[in-house]
Amino acid sequence: MKKKDESSVTSTRKAIVTLLKQHGPMDAVTLASKLSLTGMAVRQHLYELQKHEVVEYEEEARPIGRPAKIWRLTALANRWFPNGYLQLSIDLLHSVRATFGDEGLGRVLEDLKQNQIIKYQEHLSDADSLRDRLQKLVMIRMNEGYFPEIQEQEDGSFLFVQKHCPIAEAVAVSSRFIDNELELFQSMLGDHVTIERVEYLLSDGPSYAYRITDNQGL
Repeated sequence: MKKKDESSVTSTRKAIVTLLKQHGPMDAVTLASKLSLTGMAVRQHLYELQKHEVVEYEEEARPIGRPAKIWRLTALANRWFPNGYLQLSIDLLHSVRATFGDEGLGRVLEDLKQNQIIKYQEHLSDADSLRDRLQKLVMIRMNEGYFPEIQEQEDGSFLFVQKHCPIAEAVAVSSRFIDNELELFQSMLGDHVTIERVEYLLSDGPSYAYRITDNQGL
């Protein structure tokens, strides 16, 4: 029974951390409504997560009553999200660079990008409109641990927001990963689309995003 209770606690805290990753900072009442739990129960979990430096809060003034605690994730929360075989990958990158230099590493990453293009194209082959392609891209990247979403803008463009970078440590080894991601998206969405990187996870932002504009008909 004890193991079952511990599993339930872990599952609930994972759900809280995931919601904060997907939707950004929020108060305990909002979290509770999304989890069908009481505010008191969610606060207990949040305070335990705070002890482990996974979450932190700022107080926000409200028109009536006490200020609300607005909870957000810390950098340590990244350990809760998938980074499969991360250390092995980092070690391999360092080994490739040490053996073949930056040029050799670039060739390996280029080959990786081309393989990604082939895989992504299989999933996007039946998507006609830009919106459809973006929705399919969201599904692919969600499975890869990026926690993406699409935000349609008033001017008709889209923001493709990724709220987690499961390869952040690899990007720190080579910024080529960032360039490859942009080139990958360009290949997936078409030459008639303009893609602009507008926010960086690596610049201490909560997420990073691409502004995507369809130039057809302009």
